[in-house]
Amino acid sequence: MLSMVTTAPRYSNVNRQKSDGVTYTPIAFARFVAKQMLQVVDLPKNGKIRVLDPACGDGALLDALIKNLLPASRKLVEVVGYDTDSEAIRIASQRLRKDFPDLDVRLEQKDFLEHVLNLQGGGDLFSAGEMQEPFHLVIANPPFVRTQIMGTQQAQQLARSFGLTGRVDLYYPFLLGISQVLAENGVTGVITSNRFMTTKSGQAIRRAILSRFRILHAWDLGDTKLFDAAVLPSVLLARGTPDSQHPHTNEIAYSSIYETNDAAIAKAEDALSALVAENDTVIAIPDGRRFRVRHGVMDNGDDPEGIWRIATQVTDQWLATVEANTWETFRRIGKIRVGVKSTADKIFIRNDWNNLPDGRPELLRPLITRKCARRFKAVAPTNVKHIKEILYPHEVTENGRTAVDLSLYPKTANYLEKHRNVLETRTYLIDAGRKWYELWVPQDPAAWSLPKLVFPDISDKPIFWIDTDGGVVNGECYWMQCENKDELDLLWLALAVANSTFIEVFYDHRFNNKLYAGRRRYITQYVELFPLPNPKCDEALTIINLAKTIHATTPSTEANQLAADLNTRIWRVFGLSAEKILR
Repeated sequence: MLSMVTTAPRYSNVNRQKSDGVTYTPIAFARFVAKQMLQVVDLPKNGKIRVLDPACGDGALLDALIKNLLPASRKLVEVVGYDTDSEAIRIASQRLRKDFPDLDVRLEQKDFLEHVLNLQGGGDLFSAGEMQEPFHLVIANPPFVRTQIMGTQQAQQLARSFGLTGRVDLYYPFLLGISQVLAENGVTGVITSNRFMTTKSGQAIRRAILSRFRILHAWDLGDTKLFDAAVLPSVLLARGTPDSQHPHTNEIAYSSIYETNDAAIAKAEDALSALVAENDTVIAIPDGRRFRVRHGVMDNGDDPEGIWRIATQVTDQWLATVEANTWETFRRIGKIRVGVKSTADKIFIRNDWNNLPDGRPELLRPLITRKCARRFKAVAPTNVKHIKEILYPHEVTENGRTAVDLSLYPKTANYLEKHRNVLETRTYLIDAGRKWYELWVPQDPAAWSLPKLVFPDISDKPIFWIDTDGGVVNGECYWMQCENKDELDLLWLALAVANSTFIEVFYDHRFNNKLYAGRRRYITQYVELFPLPNPKCDEALTIINLAKTIHATTPSTEANQLAADLNTRIWRVFGLSAEKILR
């Protein structure tokens, strides 16, 4: 039997918050979810109204839901709550008894996922003697725990039990478990991370959610910082459905709210209150932050596993114009790769190689890091501690990539031998048939000398540059090269497009995967879909030449002026006007 009771009690040690995935729900947030649920639910007029919180914590969600029920419905309510933390159950019970002394409440220290797994295996959802009726209302804020924290064995068991593939977050099986206990046409309101909406690892859960629920509304609450969590929250409002075979994707309302520097045209008491604003309104709240509120319908490109985005008539027309002027995407140029990973950076990556008593090892190469990031052309870090080189013990022979023969490089061999004990603790590398002194992810040794487009994985503005100096890209950056040597100009065209204000707007409409403070994630699944104009048209030819000139003259006033001209041309080549930037 799978047990999720693997961590210390949630109240007893706040430092375990990350491993437990616990973030209790603020009252205002709980009230928001409760009100959304009660606006759409059709509750029984007679008999019991069954309410569940599968991870009830301190009881804030249940308390808010019950408080917002009409008095007539409240008399019919039967409340069930589970949590693996006995202290949480005690606090939640005390809270609900105080606010609703006559309410039928049963809170227990139990694992909701164990119950669901029993149900899947043919057993009862509840132990003998307990009620097994479905629930009319399910309100939840499941733990946010990543695969790495749960442990591989537990994650694999969860994946097998719930039919999930790839990386598993704990709230995934919670969502699927809720679908199995929610009454047909019952309503659930669930607070989740927004990651599943836009990441590749969320493909399986997107399909499952759309199949197991009839989603009514999704809110991407972005960087509102509604509670102290390491994730950006979202809320799903959904009905139970008997049809779990076909994804339901039609007319799902979708809203988002993200911080912006744009001027506000209205005010609200807080970020949640701002959500009532009309589409594309910038709202100021008392703490000085400003948010852009957007409303539309969910669009996933008619693919149950496709990423979720807000579709409105205006944005759809904008994207249609881009599509009409798109020749190919960045995927045409070549494969996007992550940089090298050593899993022993203190040994392989240093800034003080010149100070080693035995001299510099022979296999050092310049390392490209995010400290080098600058548009068009890399910059040497101002802090000498950030100017690093990597010991790169790989080469390409007629048999392909291989580790170098250390006997040919005595200084390198001597240096690595001093660190052999540490390097051999990387048993996963040796188990894979690799030599103890290799990098874990070396990529292609022959590729470093060729021109390559490099970019950091996270930044608020796009920062892409071309390296022609043979540097090795570190794992905090991505890079790509032109697979067809006859199409090298495509790399320069991509450089121009990727550094434009156009691509910022395209990204926000097409993907909108933002972190705190408006930082975007420039990862493979997004960048490979960036559009390219026809490279043979006159405007594109001019853009390519401008990109080359900017690269050659950076940094300079001339380069800055040319970049402004280039930016305008990028908008124009996609059939748009930079003066009418759609946010």
